[in-house]
Amino acid sequence: MIRVFNTPAITWTLTAVLLLTGSYHLLLVTREGPLVEGINNSLHALMNAVMAAMLWNLAPSTMLAQIAALAAAALWFAIQAAARPEFKILCAGNRSRLKCVYHSLTMAAASLMVTAMGHATATNPGTFPAAGTSNAHHMTAPTVRATTSGTPDVAGLLTALPTIFFGAAAIAFTVLLIRSRVTIYTVRPAVAPRMPVRAALGVEALGAAVMALMFASLSA
Repeated sequence: MIRVFNTPAITWTLTAVLLLTGSYHLLLVTREGPLVEGINNSLHALMNAVMAAMLWNLAPSTMLAQIAALAAAALWFAIQAAARPEFKILCAGNRSRLKCVYHSLTMAAASLMVTAMGHATATNPGTFPAAGTSNAHHMTAPTVRATTSGTPDVAGLLTALPTIFFGAAAIAFTVLLIRSRVTIYTVRPAVAPRMPVRAALGVEALGAAVMALMFASLSA
C-alpha cells in the first residue's frame, strides 16, 4: 500500500499541483475562444478543485453533487467524441476525438474516486478527521481494506486499472512534451510547437501523474 496521504509534504504537493493545473484551465476560460472550449476548461478546473478538496476531506456534504457533476462532465466529453464530423465546434478529427475520449475517462475516473472515498468515509467515519485538524490529510490503508473487504477482486480491479492507465498516460504525455522541446532546437521556429502546446502537454502529464498516484494509494 502506498500511504502517500500520511505524508503532509506529499499531500501539500498534490494539492499544489491540482490547484496549479486548475488555475491553468481557469486562465484559458478567461481568454476569448469557442464556447465549447470554455466549457471544457471550466469542467477541468472543477475536477481539479474537487480532487484537491478530497485530499483534505472538505465539503463532504456536497459529495453527491460532486459525483453527479463529474459524471455529467464525462458524458459531455463522450458526446463530443462521438459527435458527427460536421459539428466542427466539437471534437473534429481523430486527434481531437482521442483527446475527448481521454478527458471523458478522466472525469469518469475522478467520479469513481470520489465515490470510493465517500463509501470509505461512510464505512469508517473516524478515518477522515475534520478539515483543519493536524491529521486532516490522512487517508490510510485500513480505510481501503474496510471498503474492499466485501468484494476485494472488483474493488482491486477498479483501482488497479486506473492506476495503470493514468501511469501510462503520464509517461506518454511526458514523452510528447520532451519531444516537443527537442523539436524547438531541431526544427525551424516557424514550424516548432508553440508554447501553449507544450504547456497543455505539461498540464496533462501532471494531471495524469496525480490521478495515477491517488488511485495507487487506494490499491492494496
